[in-house]
Amino acid sequence: MIDYATKYCLAITVTPTARGADALACLRLAVTEAERILGVDDLRADRGLAEVIGPAGEVLGMAPAPIAVVSDNGPCFRGEVLETVFAGPDPLLRHVRTRVRSHQTNGVIERWFGTLKYEHLFRGVIADGDALDMEVHRFRVIYNTIRPHQALDDRVPSSAFIAVSS
Repeated sequence: MIDYATKYCLAITVTPTARGADALACLRLAVTEAERILGVDDLRADRGLAEVIGPAGEVLGMAPAPIAVVSDNGPCFRGEVLETVFAGPDPLLRHVRTRVRSHQTNGVIERWFGTLKYEHLFRGVIADGDALDMEVHRFRVIYNTIRPHQALDDRVPSSAFIAVSS
């Protein structure tokens, strides 16, 4: 899970399956990390307001804006398990799936995976799943706190995330 504006990797999980429960667990880790780094008990306290538009295009009022979660159309993102987090009277998150065969729409996470593979994983031997999990989490720390990003004016994502949230 990557924050689109700051490129901060909020969470990553390595699992032997790609089920809705796996995606949901990663999403919950991302929300927890965002709350931790922003210093809030509930992420709902950190979101703005959005206009509620009626059927004729008129503004009916204001409501708390849900945070968009963009994913591809993989089976784990289409099932009922993941949809539970987007339901309810005041959903914190709104799910947006990209168009089929348009990986550029999901470019931030695609770039992250490419960077993970070519700058980190392909440079060493990964013996098993546990080693892969360790290396992926190690790279997440490097990516967020050490590796500067050209798109962020050569800042690291952690400083960009904090600056945007201040």
